Amino acid sequence: MEGNSKGRKFIPTQLDPQKPVPADIEIAQSAKLKPITQIAAELGLLEDEVELYGPYKAKVKLDVLERLKDVPNGKYIDVTAITPTPLGEGKTTTTVGLSQALGAHLGKNVMTCIRQPSQGPTFGIKGGAAGGGYSQVIPMEDLNLHLTGDIHAITAANNLMAAAIDVRMFHESSQSDETLFKRLFPEDKTGKRYFGRAMMNRARTLGITSDDPNEMTPEERSRFVRLDIDPNTITWMRGIDTNDRYLRQITVGQDVEDKGLSRKTGFYITVASEIMAVLALTTDLQDMRRRLGNIVIGLDRKGSAVTADDLGVAGALTVLMKDAIKPTLMQTLEGTPVFVHAGPFANIAHGNSSIIADRIGLKLSDYVVTESGFGADMGMEKFFDIKCRYSDLIPSAVVLVATVRALKMHGGGPKVTAGVPLDPIYREENLDLLREGLKNLRHHISIVKKYGVPVVVAVNSFFTDTPAELELVRRVAVEEGRAFDAVISSHWEMGGKGAVALAEAVVKAANQPSNFQFLYPLDWPIKQKIEAIAQEVYGADGVDYSPEAEERIKEYTRLGLGTLPICMAKTHLSLSHDPALKGVPKGFRIPIRDVRASAGAGFLYPILGEISTMPGLSTRPAFMDIDIDPVTGKILGLS
Repeated sequence: MEGNSKGRKFIPTQLDPQKPVPADIEIAQSAKLKPITQIAAELGLLEDEVELYGPYKAKVKLDVLERLKDVPNGKYIDVTAITPTPLGEGKTTTTVGLSQALGAHLGKNVMTCIRQPSQGPTFGIKGGAAGGGYSQVIPMEDLNLHLTGDIHAITAANNLMAAAIDVRMFHESSQSDETLFKRLFPEDKTGKRYFGRAMMNRARTLGITSDDPNEMTPEERSRFVRLDIDPNTITWMRGIDTNDRYLRQITVGQDVEDKGLSRKTGFYITVASEIMAVLALTTDLQDMRRRLGNIVIGLDRKGSAVTADDLGVAGALTVLMKDAIKPTLMQTLEGTPVFVHAGPFANIAHGNSSIIADRIGLKLSDYVVTESGFGADMGMEKFFDIKCRYSDLIPSAVVLVATVRALKMHGGGPKVTAGVPLDPIYREENLDLLREGLKNLRHHISIVKKYGVPVVVAVNSFFTDTPAELELVRRVAVEEGRAFDAVISSHWEMGGKGAVALAEAVVKAANQPSNFQFLYPLDWPIKQKIEAIAQEVYGADGVDYSPEAEERIKEYTRLGLGTLPICMAKTHLSLSHDPALKGVPKGFRIPIRDVRASAGAGFLYPILGEISTMPGLSTRPAFMDIDIDPVTGKILGLS
């Protein structure tokens, strides 16, 4: 197929959709895969810019950005959604289906950029995050499991930092300044002491200009070797990519040799680690090294920030992440290219795939279709106010995914629970319930329009939806919500063919003049930025701060972190902080329980209500459906 602006030949993979639609894993395992070398060549990558991970996956080197630096960027499309049910509304499926329509049916050169799924939800709640039906990323098993080891690298780096913190406090507790000096600066074979490479940033921060440790004064030696970390201020925890509620709170330092230095801490799931957020927001290896060095793990007893550079561990963290910085190249069922890179938690972090993947994609393609976590009030707001600030990339259009199911729930329908059969009302026509729920859709459209970006509503159709219900959603989105367009899409059932009308609408929207603007300037005080999000995006009447949050805000302002953007940590199941409040809640105030800093990633995150950084397992986790055929090695039940 010819016709893309890059002038390259693309051969789509033909689909043969079956009815009824088989299980996701059956579709994925029966799919025809192009060699990843063909995907790379069709994309315009050179052979030496690709590192193969078997026949169907590859890492792409960042060198391509230098080669293509003078090539104009393509159009930048973000896919978001209304407030979802716990089942999700098919945002990734829509992202993939739209990309397949653009590339395999409209002849556009397209790149899909999505997050890497966490194994915690894969084995716990969701069962996978590769899209669904005939709009999937393949090989699906690889995507949902280890992929190329990026999350394992983040886990290792995160836990190396945790070990560095505790061992530094351990050694400082029992050694004099002189002993610490001699052990931190051992003599080499010639009797010379030297700074380790990763120690130099701390030296310069302290105003030590000499490269010879022996030239430090006793006072300089003391300041350098003794971090004097206040254990009560440590925010860094250990990480694991597994849902395990019993690791939320733990006690470390229980061994008899730990000299009574026990303290309470915990685990977060790896995708909630700041290192994951750093990966998503970094722009190159140098920037990653800087961001990792800037991570604040706590305060010393004088109230100064203690960083990864102070611990001398930032260089090692970067080494562990040197391959993870490269995006992983895969493909959709119809053979269009996909970048899978980074997967920060959308409740805690900003919930977007990497800037690096998007930048490479925009140089190689006419269109980059990416997605942001959960609804427009969550991942999309963070996409605009955090990711776009650090990337300097201007979005061309937004696709807002809506479903009849979710809108009925917001209209007052019965509770929707993962693993529990849907109430019959969600399978029967009910226009009154649907119309009441459409208030949520109109609100999300209004959020997008605050940023000056055209919005196309994708009505993700299910087989239980009636024509009258689908048409009501489409009509209200345009006539009452003032969306640029609204399109009923059947990409789950038909692949890209079912999203052609959506793709055509997106092309038109992306060619509109851009009036993009941020919600707030960075020089506003912390509280003013928080309140702008709470009132303008969520529709809250105001914000209430706990004494702990008030203290943190003062502390971060004093430390010079007040100019960072805000990353609100809240439930995705409501526009408010309370997951029980559906539709468009009114008359509520946002409670800020705490405020924490991700100084390396580059944001502050206020915590709204009870937000956990370590999910638990349900009574019947997804792993009960997952098995393997010991004869063929084929994975079963992953979908």
